Amino acid sequence: MSNPTETLEFQAEARQLLQLMVHSIYSNKDIFLRELISNASDALDKLRLESLVNKELEVDTSDLHITIEADREQRTLTVRDNGIGMSRDEVVALIGTIAKSGTGELLRKLKESKDAGASQELIGQFGVGFYSTFMVADRVVLVTRRAGQTEGVRWESAGEGTYEISAVADAPQGTSVTLHLKPADTEDNLFDYADEWKIREIVKQYSDFIAWPIRMSVERPGENDETTTEVQTLNSMKALWARSRDEVAQDEYNEFYKHVARDWADPLETIHMKAEGTFEYEALLFIPSHAPADLFMREGRRGVQLYVKRVFIMDDCDALMPDYLRFVKGVVDAHDLSLNISREILQQDRQIRIVRRRLVKKVLTTIKEMQAKEPQRYRTLWTEFGRAIKEGLLDDVDNRETLLDLISVASTHDPEEPTTLRGYVERMKDGQSDIYYVTGESRSMIENSPHMEAFRAKGYEVLLLTDPVDEVWVEQVGQYDGKPLQSIAKGQVDLDGGDDAEQEPEREQQRKDFADLLSLLGEQLAGEVKEVRLSSRLTTSPACIVGDDQDLTPTLEKLYRAMGQELPQIKRILELNPGHPLVTGLREAHSAGADPAALAETAELIYGMALLAEGGELKDPARFTRLLADRLARTL
Repeated sequence: MSNPTETLEFQAEARQLLQLMVHSIYSNKDIFLRELISNASDALDKLRLESLVNKELEVDTSDLHITIEADREQRTLTVRDNGIGMSRDEVVALIGTIAKSGTGELLRKLKESKDAGASQELIGQFGVGFYSTFMVADRVVLVTRRAGQTEGVRWESAGEGTYEISAVADAPQGTSVTLHLKPADTEDNLFDYADEWKIREIVKQYSDFIAWPIRMSVERPGENDETTTEVQTLNSMKALWARSRDEVAQDEYNEFYKHVARDWADPLETIHMKAEGTFEYEALLFIPSHAPADLFMREGRRGVQLYVKRVFIMDDCDALMPDYLRFVKGVVDAHDLSLNISREILQQDRQIRIVRRRLVKKVLTTIKEMQAKEPQRYRTLWTEFGRAIKEGLLDDVDNRETLLDLISVASTHDPEEPTTLRGYVERMKDGQSDIYYVTGESRSMIENSPHMEAFRAKGYEVLLLTDPVDEVWVEQVGQYDGKPLQSIAKGQVDLDGGDDAEQEPEREQQRKDFADLLSLLGEQLAGEVKEVRLSSRLTTSPACIVGDDQDLTPTLEKLYRAMGQELPQIKRILELNPGHPLVTGLREAHSAGADPAALAETAELIYGMALLAEGGELKDPARFTRLLADRLARTL
């Protein structure tokens, strides 16, 4: 009795990606073979690891390998491995569905991209290399059986809206992918993907470093015009990290990076290091040239693989690299660890902690050298990964000073060029003791904030911090180079010097003149603010809202509430500009015995305007607009 065949639909996003592949969004189709070989290599790594961990799994690991078979007459190309294989559910999950977050964003960017190379990089960010087979094949057939299971699975698709899947009784362990090739485009490319020389060329260029033998049967002329068949290994299988730096060309590093990172763009930086002594290891690390789409997703991939004596142990080894450097890709090969070491044991292992410290130090030193010697490449790195690196200021106290030196942020000094903290300190005014900053959702919003007025008027530079993590690290770090980090939206600001004897009499008189009004407004707005006081940070706006030194910022308050944390109401301070006509007029009206109800409405309008000016939200927008409309109508 034959096994029934089911016809299933691809996930909607998968169908759209398949169409992009079928219609060849980029010209270099060779990479389809690299992707298949990489998948096969991963399957072999996983089988060897599983055989070490699961002693009940009865599998033969004596000759793990990858086989390539080409048939020019039948126009097929097959890549086969005897690795871990897949179950039916895994086939559906890994091929029928793109189980990656952010696919919608990928598709949007692909549609916007007019550049084939840019599209290629975008596809690479999402690790969907299997779909690249449809650039060169009209039909793809996959047969697989998971190690330890008795029944296999057959999957087949023409790259359109559906695929067929059925059970296979006699499938060998591992996975084979057979491509029914499209007609050879020999007029333009002068080759056929079923040609032996072309297969050799692709393997040599992209997959020579693969640790497993890649074999192919080839025919050679023999005696009496007969042909003989021999099996040849196409790759050298030399681990790049085990070779010295001068033995490896950058092109080889680039291809290895694309293999481990599942990226189709070259890395921004390569770090090759070797440690000898009591604990020996080699490391080959890469800083990508662009951020992966899942960089800030909880389920995103971490980058460093762990090997022990050339044996693959685990992907995404978080014990080797802190979370803020999760974008770093590569391999660490330790010589003295157990082959069946677990993640839990790694977290506690003293030697692993030493390796981690050294790796982090090397990565940060490399970035610092890039900052000093190659500012354009550093700018690329910071644009892509700066937000993640700043997370280290919260967790990595040992390297905090180095991280602070690396920070690059926008400031009022230059509308185009960001600044370092060191650059800010070097430009500080004589007598200036604090590093001034302001946080907010966007540069345009905070540049137009009332808090900026006095600083702009007096020529003080202000750092403009717009990343969510900025709200936290400036509070936790507190200072740089002995100089306090001071929010211009918190506490008292006195840019003229609080001990200026000439100005103190004028200020004292202002406090007396406005004392009654401030007291009245404080009572009327008691439900919204903790205090109403005069401001020294305003020049053109009538009012602004500030926090006490220890208050949460509004952005941080929103973040905590969005995370479900219960917080008490955080009342802030309303500051009035004593030189603004609206404020002086309000004081005069109060002194003349104006209607208390009218004064209360004016106080509410002033508070609402200050709240809107900093990007806040009104509790009752309808009431505010009604009060404003009524007040405007009375002026006509």
